Amino acid sequence: MRKLKDVFKLTMLFGVVALLFVACSDDAEDATNDVAITEAELKTVLESDQAASAVDAVLAEMYQDNGNSNKSSAKGNECYAAEYTENGFTATFNNCVLNGTDNINGTLDVTYVANSESAAFTATYTDFYVGTLKLNGTRTFMISEGSNGNSVAFTVTSNMSVETEAGEVVSESGTKTLTVTFDEGIFFSVAGSWTVQADGHTYAVETIEDLQGQFGCAHLTDGSMTLNKNGLEVTVDFGDGTCDDKATVTYPNGTQEEFAL
Repeated sequence: MRKLKDVFKLTMLFGVVALLFVACSDDAEDATNDVAITEAELKTVLESDQAASAVDAVLAEMYQDNGNSNKSSAKGNECYAAEYTENGFTATFNNCVLNGTDNINGTLDVTYVANSESAAFTATYTDFYVGTLKLNGTRTFMISEGSNGNSVAFTVTSNMSVETEAGEVVSESGTKTLTVTFDEGIFFSVAGSWTVQADGHTYAVETIEDLQGQFGCAHLTDGSMTLNKNGLEVTVDFGDGTCDDKATVTYPNGTQEEFAL
């Protein structure tokens, strides 16, 4: 079985998978219909932790280093650094760009525990910035390798809020497990349950069948989940493995609607 440090190398893929998992839209309008689910609302639920996950892979790398206090960006400019103690470390980001995200600026307090097979640590965000978005809250991570040696699981339990310059706030709490599998290609799946609050609405999500995708496709390709909006619960099905941007929403009365993500 690979040593823990090799597992951390695999977690560097997490940032890339997070980008694949996000369905972006420049023309999505605010949802105001209380008796239906809109494409914009589904996208909000899927994108809710995009900003919060921007530094996940770097935090995993810092955890692995555990004592190598200075890091630099690929361009040679100082980007981020860690100051270690017995119980964790403080991670400072100096207005740098990671994985094509907006500039990242601020300090995170991280505490951790680990053993030979897995690692766990909690990052506390206090007025931490990704671009103009202000993040507050906590994210707890657990990283482990699959028993067959060809997969890695990255579980995140979050309680986060993201505030825009205009004062709009999106919050998310819950747990997601991302599993990356290497088997004649690179595949990923997402399972869990989480709650998103945005635009005065509460959305509760629980996966039924793991949401799945693969590198080379920009969309989820399989899996299903329930989405409850203020008491209205629908089922969202992401397909049968075909790489497309379609999702099918089924209402309690059996009515179906196809969304383009």
